This record gives sequence, structure tokens and C-alpha cells, in this order.
Amino acid sequence: MKTIWGLLFVCLSTWANAQTYPVKPIRIVVGYPPGGSGDFTTRLIADELGKELGTTIIVENRPGAGGSIASEFVAKSAPDGYTLLNQGNHAINKNLYKDLRYDDKDFIPVCRVANGATVLVVNNDTPFKSAKELIAYAKANPGKLFAASAGVGSAPHLASVGFEAAAGIKFTTIQFKGGGPASQSLIAGDTQVMFATSPTVTGFIKGGRMRPLMISMPKASPSIPGIPGSDEAGVTGYESTFWFGLYAPAGTPMEIVRKLHAAAAKGLAKPEVREKIALQGMDAAPSASPEAFAAEIKAEAPMWERVIRASGAKVE
Repeated sequence: MKTIWGLLFVCLSTWANAQTYPVKPIRIVVGYPPGGSGDFTTRLIADELGKELGTTIIVENRPGAGGSIASEFVAKSAPDGYTLLNQGNHAINKNLYKDLRYDDKDFIPVCRVANGATVLVVNNDTPFKSAKELIAYAKANPGKLFAASAGVGSAPHLASVGFEAAAGIKFTTIQFKGGGPASQSLIAGDTQVMFATSPTVTGFIKGGRMRPLMISMPKASPSIPGIPGSDEAGVTGYESTFWFGLYAPAGTPMEIVRKLHAAAAKGLAKPEVREKIALQGMDAAPSASPEAFAAEIKAEAPMWERVIRASGAKVE
């Protein structure tokens, strides 16, 4: 009888907590430094969740290891809805890193935030005016072009690896802790080529500080105007896209997860929010439900396993 009453008390407490949630600030952790798409999407969804839930949302950057440092931190956080993660598909790091101290089962997917493509850019002092010219030089000079990367396993890194495979070329890749530092390296001329998420480089492109050659999807995108798609650029069949979404630690009550999803989806449906995301070269992409988001993640995981295995990319 005591066990039954104990279970009833736990259920009622969980229900009561979900009804009053949130009663204090919420923290969203992102595994990338300021200046890139991970940081941009985190701050945008934090603003919207704050408005919809009527509380303060704190953004905490914990960069490094392709988002794994942030993911591990959130995986081990209390499952009470007050510590969330903004990250891509965990299948990427699961197939890249040998000894992760967390698993995708340590999270409950809440809501996808935004989708996007990466942009191939080069230093202004290089002679390349098209992807074809870049490829021709790289084939004649294997390893002589230094490529800046936002970190092993990041969307730009995987886009670059896929591009090398599709074009039959090889860069000398330099890893940085995020798109911001990688961009500064390119502008300074320490590296000559880079794949980057659109929010990372849009301002630099508009300011004439780097030259775009192509986006990593077959056709040009209205969200990234004036830059050809891979088919138009002569790299037929090449595509590499990315997304960010909210996760909660496993064990978080589903009532809280659903409240978070509803608030995120409502915020992402606002025309002004969709416009902000589009200006950064991405598309708002709220999932229909937490369950739908989980199904999307699961369906996509085998593709990442194939891509990473084919690329040979591994982190010890």
C-alpha cells in the first residue's frame, strides 16, 4: 500500500511541477562559440521561449568536440526542464568519436529549430572565381590548399569532407573551435578555403571580406541569394545540409517537453522570426511534435553513419 501511495505522490508531484513550469530561468546550452549558426539559432529560440513561457532564458556556450562537451553536460543535468541543449543529430558524433560519455538515449528530442546549407567561401586573395576553378587547382596541387573547419564533426567539416570526395580532391584541413575562429583564419589568409554555415559568413560576404563560390545543395536557395547551388556550380550530385534542434535530458516529464515544444513551435511560426532565420540563410523548421522530431532523427541516423564511414573521419 505504501508503494502505491508513494507512486501516486510522485505522479501528482510531477503533474503539479509540469502545470507550474517554469518557475525559474531556463538554460539552453550550445556546443559552439558565438558567431556561428549554433549560437544564432540558440539565441533566437531562447528569445522566443522566453516570450512564450514568460521566463528568463540563459544561453550558455560550451564549445568544443563538435558539440560533444555541451551534449555530455546536458545529458548529465537534472531532467527537470531547466537545462536544454541546442544541437544537431547525435548520430554524427556517435560515429565520429570513439569514447563518448553519453548516448542519444540520454536525450528527449523537443523540437527542430532550423535547417540550412553550408557555403563554400574562399579568401579574397585567391584567384578562384568558381568552384570549378578551385577544383582544378586542388587536383593539380593536392594538399596545398588549407581549409578552415569549424571543428571535427561539425556541419561545415562534414560538408568539406563530402565535397573533397565528390570532387576527387584533398585539402589540408585545420580544425578550429567554431565557425567564428575559422572565419577569422580565412580572412587573415592563414587558410584559403572554408565551408561555413550561412549565419557565420553572411556578414563577411556582404562586407566583401570573403568570396562565395557555391552552396552545399543542388539548387540556389532564396534564403542565400546570389550564390549558385552545387549542380549549377558543376559539382553534380553533391549535397550537405544541417539542422539544429532542442533536446531535454532523458527523464524530463513529457508534460514539460510538450510545453517546450508548443512554445518553440509557436515562436518559430511568427513571420518576423521566420524572416530573421531566412536572413541568415536558413529556414525555420519546427517539428510537428516531439515524437515526430524523434522519428526524423532516427530515420536520418543511418545516412550519417554511411557518410562518416565513407569519409574515413574519426576522432580518437
